[in-house]
Amino acid sequence: MSTHRIVNVASVPKRSPFRYPGGKTWLVPTARKWIRHLESKPSLFIEPFVGGGIIALTIICEDLAEHAILVERDPEIAAVWKTILSSKYKTLSSRILEFNVTEENVREELSGKSTSLADIAFRTILRNRMQHGGIIAPGASLIKSGENGKGLKSRWYPKTLADRINVIGDIRDRFTFLEGDGIDTINTYSKTKNVAFFIDPPYTAAGKKAGARLYKFFELDHSRLFEVAAEIQGDFLMTYDNAEGVRNLAAKHSLDTELIPMKNTHHAQMTELLIGKDLSWARLHGNSDNQVLLAFD
Repeated sequence: MSTHRIVNVASVPKRSPFRYPGGKTWLVPTARKWIRHLESKPSLFIEPFVGGGIIALTIICEDLAEHAILVERDPEIAAVWKTILSSKYKTLSSRILEFNVTEENVREELSGKSTSLADIAFRTILRNRMQHGGIIAPGASLIKSGENGKGLKSRWYPKTLADRINVIGDIRDRFTFLEGDGIDTINTYSKTKNVAFFIDPPYTAAGKKAGARLYKFFELDHSRLFEVAAEIQGDFLMTYDNAEGVRNLAAKHSLDTELIPMKNTHHAQMTELLIGKDLSWARLHGNSDNQVLLAFD
């Protein structure tokens, strides 16, 4: 039986502009603990399936690594990160502040065909906020009643979104964004020491369908991912659905596993699987953040 406590996500700083399905806000305290137990502060932190990017954002904003590489294959999500990490980030945040949310305006904006990076980025943020569950993949419908019957406006917090984007944009020199294949990026940096990877792939291994429903680019060679991860010279933390096929892949490559509790969007308690080289740090209890932080002073 797991002795880990379920994290109250209300206590975790929200830094991502995305309301992302499968988001890892609940994992932030665990990610901090992992990084702080490394022998040294990573010179590079890589999130090869970045999505909403809450872990990489936390690591950099809290100065737990020197620089981060974010990797995303989906061109719409990539457009958002490219814009935020460019000199145009305030144009995006201003556009969010100025947008008048009505069903007519939302539908008109989402039906737009402009291929400019700025327009794609804004449409993606809008779709992420206005569609059920934050799902960007085709087939998702607009929110109807929303929170407290507020409809579309219930998920549109313009000042909050603009502030998050501006905070990231202000420290954009500490990030590098790559549009491409996450496994290839892991392979490229696998022999580099003092690099930490947070690996959170779409959950489609062992017949799981959630990733196929939530993400446009859900297809992934899970066997190759484990092969490449096993060759990492630095350290990594991988998260997966707790499925037998995944546990078998971890065992095949002599990787450590640990179950951690979480609650899904319907507040049902579930467990996810942590995978890494050595997760003994995850089984330690009683260490305060301040005590562990001394390793990086």
